[in-house]
Amino acid sequence: MSPLVMIIVLVAALLHASWNFLVKSTDDKHLSMSAVVLGHTPFAMAALLFSPFPSLDSVPYILGGTVLHVGYQLFLLASYRIGDLSQVYPLARGSAPLMVAAISVTLLGVHLSWLELTAVTTIGTGIMSLTLVRRSDGLRDSRAASLAIITGGFIASYSLVDGMGAREAGTALGFYGWLSAMNAAIFAAIMRVVQPGTVRKVVCQNWRLALCGGGASFFAYAIVTWAFTMAPIPLVTALRETSIVFALLLGVFVLKERLDLLKAFATMCTLLGVGLLRVNR
Repeated sequence: MSPLVMIIVLVAALLHASWNFLVKSTDDKHLSMSAVVLGHTPFAMAALLFSPFPSLDSVPYILGGTVLHVGYQLFLLASYRIGDLSQVYPLARGSAPLMVAAISVTLLGVHLSWLELTAVTTIGTGIMSLTLVRRSDGLRDSRAASLAIITGGFIASYSLVDGMGAREAGTALGFYGWLSAMNAAIFAAIMRVVQPGTVRKVVCQNWRLALCGGGASFFAYAIVTWAFTMAPIPLVTALRETSIVFALLLGVFVLKERLDLLKAFATMCTLLGVGLLRVNR
């Protein structure tokens, strides 16, 4: 991974943290998640206008990626009702890079040096350590632990499918434009059934949140999709998950949340992993 790609992916991680920060500030999670997903639509349409049509060989990846993204989003919404998400979500985000690395090396024939594997493990460990920040029973509940692993599985799955699909498509932006547009359409149809009125509220009342959150989310993952074509998928996935650290820092410096030793350890451990990736190249 070149220094330029690293910097660009870190910018994507900051954008990812930013839209999560916006969602965190709202009480209605169905509304905020719908606003972000539907907010992709104008940006996806623009991407389709200005990018070439993806290779037909990438169509199965677009369809598969769409299903995985929708599944992840619906499962995340369900997570708010089942467990303590502030405990479960870091475990999910931290386990995903480890799953991607393991599958890439053992099944897909991707070669990673010992230093790269150490960097991915260090980043994953740093993120997962955030589950210990608050004393709660969040991870003692077997349902919460299962929730974290399944969520991490969704993240790992769509990362691998999107990475391989973008390479097959010949255009990362065109690939993600189609995937994002289909994702928004399917998610809107589902919300009209399970949460009637939510789509109308997004369009009529919360369009600013949709444009800001959806724009940040779209560009964040569009950058990551491009990076998948420029560097090994496991390394991009691990670096992207540093978004949780950015979110932590936003909470400390913007919301004035307390910075304790565990948060500091998680941040330093994650940054150490990023540093190892840089040293490796």
